Order: sequence, then C-alpha cells, then structure tokens
Amino acid sequence: MQDKDTTQSTFMQLFQPIFSPKIWAKIHQEVPNLDHRAQKLKSSQLTSLISYAQLQEFKALREISLSVQNQDFGQEIGLESISHSQISRRLRDLPIKVSEMLFKGVLNQVGQKKGYGLIQQRLGKLYMIDASVISLCLSRYPWAVFRKSKSGVKMHLRLSFDGVAVPDEVIVTPAKTADKKKLDELIVVDNAALNIFDRGYIDYKLFDKYCSEGVRFVTRLKNNAVIEFTGVERTVTEEGIIEEDVDVILGTNSRKMEHTLRVVTIDDEVNEPFSILTNDFDLSAEELGDIYRYRWQIELFFKWLKQHAQIKHFYGTSETAVINQLLLALMAYCTLILLKLEIEYQKDLLTFQRMLTACLFESYDLFLEKLRRQRRRSSRIDYGLIYKMTEHQIMNEETDWLNDLAYDPVEL
Repeated sequence: MQDKDTTQSTFMQLFQPIFSPKIWAKIHQEVPNLDHRAQKLKSSQLTSLISYAQLQEFKALREISLSVQNQDFGQEIGLESISHSQISRRLRDLPIKVSEMLFKGVLNQVGQKKGYGLIQQRLGKLYMIDASVISLCLSRYPWAVFRKSKSGVKMHLRLSFDGVAVPDEVIVTPAKTADKKKLDELIVVDNAALNIFDRGYIDYKLFDKYCSEGVRFVTRLKNNAVIEFTGVERTVTEEGIIEEDVDVILGTNSRKMEHTLRVVTIDDEVNEPFSILTNDFDLSAEELGDIYRYRWQIELFFKWLKQHAQIKHFYGTSETAVINQLLLALMAYCTLILLKLEIEYQKDLLTFQRMLTACLFESYDLFLEKLRRQRRRSSRIDYGLIYKMTEHQIMNEETDWLNDLAYDPVEL
C-alpha cells in the first residue's frame, strides 16, 4: 500500500500532514508570537482537536473537552484535560491565516499525490464554482445577518475535479452576499482550465472580460436571456442527445456582449431540454454536456461536508471562530482524501471515514491489514470492526438506522 511508518497510530498517520514541523515553521514565520500567550492549548493542538471533533461529528464544545479524557487521544495530542471555555477562546483568537495555511498545505500534498487523471487528460482541468448557505441563529450571530429572522454564512467554493473532488479555494462571507460578486475571485485564469458554474453567476460584463483574457467557462443559459443568432450552426445527428449547437451574441442594445458565445441545447431524458453557454468552440457538444453534468460534484461535496464534517453546528459565535472551523473542516476533508489516495482505497469516502474513525487509535499497520482483509474476503465478516462502528454511531447518537429495515450493518 505505501512505505510510510506503520508502527504509529492511525490517528497520527491521518494527521501527519498537519503535524509537520515544516508547515508549523512557516506558520510561525508568517504569524509571529502565535502561541505567545497560550499556556496550555497550543495552536497545533487546537487545530488537531477541532479536526478530530469534526471527523467524529461532535456537536458541542463540551463533547470536545470530554474527548481529551480518552487516554489514547489525550496522549496523541499531548493534553490531559482542557476546558470547553479554553477551546472556545483559542478558536476565537486563532488568526485565520493559520487555518488557511494548514488547509493550503494539505491541499498541496493532495495535488501532488493525485497527479493527472483520465478526465483531465481528455477534457483539461475542470473547476466547479458554487456557493452554499449555512443558516445560523440571529441572536447568536448578529454579524452575519441574512434575513429579518435569521443569520447565515455562505461558502463560495472552487472545486477541482479529476475523478476526485478536491476543494481548491474558498471565500466565507455573510449569506446575503450575491454569488456572482465572488466569481472573479474564484475564476481560474489558465488556458488549460475550464470553469463551470450555474446560472447564478451570469454577468455579461465579466463574460466579455473572460473572453478577452482567454478564460474558458461553461454555464447554463437563463430562460429569459435575449439572444441574437449569428447564423453559425453546427451539424447535429438526429439520433443523438444534442438538439442544437449555434453561435450567439447575448444582451440587449443597452448591454450587449462584444464577444460571440456558443449555445448547446441538450435533450435531457428525464427533465426538459437545457441549454449550455460557453466560450469554448473546440470541445464537442457531447463533451460539453458531460462537463456540465460534472458540476453536480460540487453539490455532492457540500452535502458531504455538511453531513459528515460538522459545519452545521459551530463551536464559536465570532466571525473568526466560524471561518476557522470551516477552513479546518476543509483541511480535515483533504487529510481523508490524501490518505485514501495513498493507500489506493477504492470505495466511497464515507465508508473510508467510518472505518478510519473505528480504528483511529489502533496501530496503522493493523488498520491497513483490516483494509486488505476487506479487499480479499468475499463473504467473511469483520465482526470486530462492525462492533466498533456500531458503538461509535450509538455514542454519537447516529441511531436513525436502527429503525430502518433496509439497513444492513454487514455492508461496509
């Protein structure tokens, strides 16, 4: 599987990228006096504590505080005890720069490990851009006013996709910030890159700018868009799913685009036909259809992050604490992806996470052996692992499946 030290715990192997002395040397260089007043909880301990809590899906600071009483975990991060108030205070005071550098550091390692996949070789570098709102209580988060009765934050995210979905850039704002206001900060200016986003980012002025700069993009055409056909129409086959492939100019006389764009209309077998808008004239219409369908990867990513990285319950109420928690959640996700890539685990990420957390404080070589046994066996059942996974679910109140007749605990 890999040549790294397997005598240490699975926990240390998972979080090895964020325990690296090299990355902390850079952080202390960028953020002088980072732990100057931290008497008990250092920044490295805090970030690993929060990341661990997110993977375990802890909902409250007291759960995190009590988790240190687990002797194995306490020894791993060098803490015998810590109060929930200390965790809250340090998360509030932790410079956002620290979380950003940790996230980018692990992300860089993922990029090196991932390399070039089949999708990138065929279609180029694909980047999905989208935003997702996380609702908050207005009385506790007044700085993030969203509507009259509630607050919220918005994650503006760029996701790279080449068979593996990896968060590439993130901007956190109050929820009322319009999606398209952050498009220019998330767009990738690279001839080999293709930026994919939905209709919420339609901006003719920006589109003209991207065409001038050679920035490629794919989006959906709005139903009420004013279209002027140029007369260029590409041939499509009657049996195929492509209904139309034409060149157009968008906008009215008061705001008409200077550059020509391409509209590909696709016959969706399930829903009504939809039209894709792009400034790429080289890819085939079928390839553009496939590319736009990949955009759903970012929706799946948001769903996974909200359900399994604990970002619906925040451990602090300040803006800094919220942003730190979101960045550390992305970092924790990247550590999972990195380890999954290193051991070439082929099943889904959720199954991998659950197996990992069940074996977190066992030796890493034992965890690898369990993965090998899972690959080899056809009908053999690892009852010990099932027990640990079940115990973990019950301890964390994940018990909805107990009333689900379709649930099979043997399926790992």
